[in-house]
Amino acid sequence: MEVSKSVILDLHAALHDCMGVVLDHVAAVPFEALTREMAGFGRPTVRDQIAHVFSAETAWVSALQLLPLRRFDAKTLGSVENLRQAQREAIAFTRSYLNATDDAALNRMQERYHEEWTTPHRTPAFILLHVVTHGFHHKGQIVAMLRLLGYPAPDTDMQRE
Repeated sequence: MEVSKSVILDLHAALHDCMGVVLDHVAAVPFEALTREMAGFGRPTVRDQIAHVFSAETAWVSALQLLPLRRFDAKTLGSVENLRQAQREAIAFTRSYLNATDDAALNRMQERYHEEWTTPHRTPAFILLHVVTHGFHHKGQIVAMLRLLGYPAPDTDMQRE
């Protein structure tokens, strides 16, 4: 399956637009609620889930470039503004990578993979689509967590009014 850079950029922008809606919503939620642990989720707090979305993105994009894996430590993200800054950094990092590559390179298997790469070798386009679907998966978990905490989120879907 060939995927164009423009499609990846569009989906990446849509993910971060939706995450922006989440961040706008959590700005009105007491930060203590965002750090309250909840059983049954892979990341136990809303803050940890949000940090994980941005960390996974920067780690995968780092790996594609054979760079040290770049991640955010959720515990250091002590405010919604810190979460927004992590998002801005993730967006810029991914866009910088995409701006430096072309459709052919995105759809070609790499010659080398990061030493910490533990999953099957895939094309950069596949990995970047994974970054987007992974982000939407966790956005859904975040929205569910917010509802359970008593702070139901507005519509955060890509296709919303």
